[in-house]
Amino acid sequence: MALIEIQELSKEFVRGSEIIRALDHVSLTIAAGELLSIVGPSGSGKSTLLYVLGLIDTPSSGHYRLNNQEVAGIDDQKRAQLRNQELGFVFQSFHLLARATALRNVSMPLTYATISGSPIPAKEMAKRAREALITVGLADRLDHLPNQLSGGQRQRVAIARALVNRPKIIFADEPTGNLDSRSGGEIMSLFEQLNQAGVTIIIVTHDPAIAQRTSRQISLRDGKIEKDSNAIK
Repeated sequence: MALIEIQELSKEFVRGSEIIRALDHVSLTIAAGELLSIVGPSGSGKSTLLYVLGLIDTPSSGHYRLNNQEVAGIDDQKRAQLRNQELGFVFQSFHLLARATALRNVSMPLTYATISGSPIPAKEMAKRAREALITVGLADRLDHLPNQLSGGQRQRVAIARALVNRPKIIFADEPTGNLDSRSGGEIMSLFEQLNQAGVTIIIVTHDPAIAQRTSRQISLRDGKIEKDSNAIK
């Protein structure tokens, strides 16, 4: 089943008098349950593609269907709602609140979520956040602040935060970029476990070792797909 379908998608930026085409008529289909990586040299359009797919940025032209819904031209409110309900994000720099515990950091996305149109009760938020932290192996770190955690543990908190709304897709932008090779390998093992549980995971990475652990690799160059291993037909 196709979860993501983009056709002739382009993204342009204006820099002075110059127009920069970060994505150049990209077409791509991603099935539910895939574990894939997006690779390429700096400036190839990797992060731009991730942000467009993740509804953080908007395309300049083209079509984007997410879970069979056209989303290329939706308004900001609907975009934010879909991000909160359907998608999870993990970034290189963790983006944790320094003065909040792991439990509080993970529960933050639930502040903006609802159950049948009503705010999620505080007890339910704490329960979900606790379950997400247990899933990533941090049952004994619920009350720790970020500065009391290792880099790998902080990234696990960030992954738990991405999981807490039970998303269909997790987008990860250089998730191992600030970690040593051992911690990076552990984070990748966690992504593999989550994928085996049914979560679609899309990773931007410069690390060939990380890309090789995904079942599909999409290589970008100059805003175009240069190579797509195991492409969906």
